[in-house]
Amino acid sequence: MAYLLRGAHVVDPQLGLDDVRDVLVDGEKIACVGEGLQPPADAEVVDASGKYLVPGLVDMHVHFRDPGFEYKETIESGARAAVHGGFTDVATMPNTDPVTDNGAEVRYQIDRARHAGFGHVRPIGALTVGEKGETLAEIGDMVMEGAVAFSDDGHGVQSAGMMRTCMEYVSQFDKVVSAHCEIESLTTHGVINEGRASTRLGMFGWPALGEELEIYRDIELCRMTGCALHIAHISTEKGLELVRAAKAEGLPVTCEVTPHHLFLSEDDITDAYDTNLKMNPPLRRASDAEALRAGILDGSIDCVVTDHAPHAPHEKDCEWEIAFFGIVGLETSLPLMLTNLVLPGTMSWSRLVEVMAVNPRRCLRLPEVRIEAGSTADLTLIDPAAQVTVTEDWLQSRSKNSAWLGQTLTGCATDVFVAGRRTLTEGVPTPVRRGFR
Repeated sequence: MAYLLRGAHVVDPQLGLDDVRDVLVDGEKIACVGEGLQPPADAEVVDASGKYLVPGLVDMHVHFRDPGFEYKETIESGARAAVHGGFTDVATMPNTDPVTDNGAEVRYQIDRARHAGFGHVRPIGALTVGEKGETLAEIGDMVMEGAVAFSDDGHGVQSAGMMRTCMEYVSQFDKVVSAHCEIESLTTHGVINEGRASTRLGMFGWPALGEELEIYRDIELCRMTGCALHIAHISTEKGLELVRAAKAEGLPVTCEVTPHHLFLSEDDITDAYDTNLKMNPPLRRASDAEALRAGILDGSIDCVVTDHAPHAPHEKDCEWEIAFFGIVGLETSLPLMLTNLVLPGTMSWSRLVEVMAVNPRRCLRLPEVRIEAGSTADLTLIDPAAQVTVTEDWLQSRSKNSAWLGQTLTGCATDVFVAGRRTLTEGVPTPVRRGFR
């Protein structure tokens, strides 16, 4: 199948491209990029005027709950939500049941994703068996089956010695360790940021130091082992300063931030106790959110991720103390970035593409996707003027626990192409029949 995307505003910072172009997709590849292109006889012409065409978006931190917790999300429903949000690739965390700590579990996810036919699912393998922090997982086996990175996300490796062993081993495969930085002896019972919010609402606090000390530790282990280190869902100004200093030294350290840590703070939590504002790590001070927004603009933060965390209604519609942490985010991430940063002129389109498409691929060692002839046609088409209202019906995820329910946002993906296959068509997920090869 061939497609001619006519009159799109193409943005690809890898090529210094930021202009209106026609893009011809033929089969799995981009055949031509230029002006005034004529479609082949068998090509479908897509009117892309007024829209932005970018390399396919990548979310390198999601939870799909499959296997083991399919009542929250399956690989099929998660992939559907991902493509609805404009993503061609997502990297899945290993806290499934059983934990993704061997090659068979990696293969299971990849095969299920290919059958679903929406996009690429890139499994992240566990660092330790069962994510228990005690025994090294089958790293080599998982690499052979397609694992793109390694993490004990949700727990973090509590033992410094075990983390050193993990990093030394992972470094042999030129893979990255994605670190959930949390010293659990400091965060035990914590359900909200320690400070004004915990005092005001009378709940156990989760101190920023519980995150920052482990960021410091893991940076030092990165220095010792040489292993590439990626700091997951950074939430504090001090943590970002530690990453900046490591980067300035030339250490192989990167980091990510979520939209909820960029655009929400502990001040948004009221005595209504909306549990869709209960996060891990928790929403921090307004000054932390401001510092993170500065970090995404100045290049200190490499990637925007969702930490997509689907939960069933009974796991959120309950007392704050026992509610599960996290929210769904795949479908609101791009609209939030556009509404809050790009469309007001605070962030350039090129920088948006860097943090949501280019840098995540680099962190995960995935092949580059460029909007040029010969590149794989993994593409996202975005309408910057489209308005979307976040409702349970609009969300394609099996779970509906969004912090932005009822809000209207501006800008969203309208079409997605994965290896030249159109898996989002005018805002509607359209899976590839019989799946991908």
